[in-house]
Amino acid sequence: MYTSGTTGRPKGAVHTHRNHLTNVWNALLGGTVGAMIADVGPVARPQPALLSLFPFFHIAGLSALYIGPATGMKLVTMYKWDLDEAVDILINEKITTTAVVPTLLRQLLDSPRVDELSPDVLAGIASGGAPVPPDLIRRLEAKFDSRVSPANAYGLTETTASVINNSGDDYFTHPDSVGRPVPVADIRVVRPDDNCDQDDGAIGEIWVRGPNVVQGYWNNPEATAAAFTDGWFRTGDLGYVDDDGFVYVVDRLKDVVIRGGENVYCAEVEAKLFEHADVADVAVIGLPDAVFGEQVVAIVHPKPGHEVSAVELQRFAAETLASFKVPSTIVFRDEPLPRNATGKVLKREIRDGLLSR
Repeated sequence: MYTSGTTGRPKGAVHTHRNHLTNVWNALLGGTVGAMIADVGPVARPQPALLSLFPFFHIAGLSALYIGPATGMKLVTMYKWDLDEAVDILINEKITTTAVVPTLLRQLLDSPRVDELSPDVLAGIASGGAPVPPDLIRRLEAKFDSRVSPANAYGLTETTASVINNSGDDYFTHPDSVGRPVPVADIRVVRPDDNCDQDDGAIGEIWVRGPNVVQGYWNNPEATAAAFTDGWFRTGDLGYVDDDGFVYVVDRLKDVVIRGGENVYCAEVEAKLFEHADVADVAVIGLPDAVFGEQVVAIVHPKPGHEVSAVELQRFAAETLASFKVPSTIVFRDEPLPRNATGKVLKREIRDGLLSR
């Protein structure tokens, strides 16, 4: 399966049968443990139904394709995302759970038709494929009064979908965490400069090892050697682990903006700007700067019919962010931000477009 290529040319990750069987067993174990925690006995229930919105060439879409039959679940798909059609499907097909990227989850929560959904129609919503801003989790909790069981997960094509999961009460009590590792996965947090393990709470690159990690990249020994070290896969994501074992992802290693020697994690700045009532979508990147090395730049797509100024957004960001994290430049776009088929913002395309001006 090929990686998304948001930070470079897509690479073919060579999966094995064992990788995908591990994925199935992780899903079955997670469902069993969840039922035990909820004290749900073996009672007769309607057939579960999943609305799958990830394309099948994406690891999340492929996982749904075989985990659904493994759990006796009805699988419903959409050829192309349409908000009203999605709400109709959720109701008419009696969808019990769905998995969406954060952009689509935000659209669903913003829709006036969200009140048509109930726990009888939709009992679970999972989000992933991109960092989930904490404000979405708070909105999800408030909108459904915690009746809809949420889930978040962290994984990559190279880890055969999720290796870290956050669901149920943990999702609400640790909204900015991706959760705890699945039982078969080992997690390390490593300093990128010397590959030494970090202490709990210290930020480093997340490394993963386990039977769900792929063998390497197809016909690409250089990329394989760079990403796999002694059985560990170097994810390229920065994060940390707290004292309770919860994992937090702060940014992509390649997306960190270094301004005047200070690290600025784009995901943190984006999460803050997403909280503004007039912002529909936002991406934060770094651009060259003669004085500071890089400057923090936010690309903002306002909500239709809303107006907001750069000064207002900068003041809003400065309420909780350090001054060096506040975007020095804000670029407004009337059109939506460019995204790939799985909903990830194409930051490289945005950056190249701004540099070519």
